[in-house]
Order: sequence, then C-alpha cells, then structure tokens
Amino acid sequence: MKTILWATLTGNGNYAQSSSNHPPKEEALGDFAAHARKAGNFIVGRRTFEGMQASGSGGDFAEMDIVVVSGSVKEIPGVTVVGSPSDALSYLRDKGYPTALISGGADLHNAFLSQGLVDELIFNIAPVLEGKGLNLLIDTEKYQYKEVELLNFKSLGSGVVQVHYAIDHTI
Repeated sequence: MKTILWATLTGNGNYAQSSSNHPPKEEALGDFAAHARKAGNFIVGRRTFEGMQASGSGGDFAEMDIVVVSGSVKEIPGVTVVGSPSDALSYLRDKGYPTALISGGADLHNAFLSQGLVDELIFNIAPVLEGKGLNLLIDTEKYQYKEVELLNFKSLGSGVVQVHYAIDHTI
C-alpha cells in the first residue's frame, strides 16, 4: 500500500496554524478533499479530527473511511479508532485500499515518518511566515539527511504552491 503524507506548511517550513483570524486557504482545503476522495480514506490524529468536527468540515467526508489514531480514546462514532500508525495501515490494507492518505496533525505525521511508513509527501506551501508552529521531524537516529525525489509541483492559486515528493527508502 502506498502511503501519502499531506500537509500545509508555511513559507518558513512550520505547520500552518489556522485560526478564525487566519483560516486555511480554500485552495489547500479543496486539494485535501480531492486527495481524500481519490484515496477513499484518510488517517488523522484525534485532536485534528476533533478540530475538523468543531469546524463542521467532518461531514464533507461522510462517505470515506476515516481512521483516527489515538492512544487515549478507544471509540468515536462514525469513524474507526486505532492505537498506532501501523494499526491504521493494517486496517486500510485489510479493506483493500491501494493508497492511504495521512492528513494530520504534526504528532501523527512525525510518528509515521519516524517509523518509515511514508512513501510520498505532498506539501502545500502557504504564502505566510509564522514565528510559532510545529515542524516535521524524521528519526535522527537513523537519518541525518534523507533524499527525496520531486514528482511534481504546481500552483494551487492564491499564492499556495504544492510540491510532491517520493521518499527514497533504499538509503
């Protein structure tokens, strides 16, 4: 199964922090929805999922398999809850999906990356700079430097640029 990590980052590389004063760009949200529809699923952390529910965007994905990774919550109505990234992938693999979309948040992304469970990265770079925010991390015990291959790049509009990379697992 191919795993794709999808994220929106700032121009200086932090996770884009959205709020009511600084909502996410519609182009990035539309791109996520398109990737989720294509995959038929997405994996999300509990706090990010709760944020989606609070914003009302959870209903946009009612026909999809949503897998929430949580160490503390065991059940959420309408979604599958698992305890680890590997459990999430096993669930989707058993359902026959060829692709899993990993959608957020930062802790979940870093868990997948540190375990070597990501094949491709899709980053939407928002036209903002932020002095706060979280970063993507890789396992510094295994990797000091990790090669990626550029698969594609494009403008999504409103200054949002998307880059799509494949991770080289041979190194």
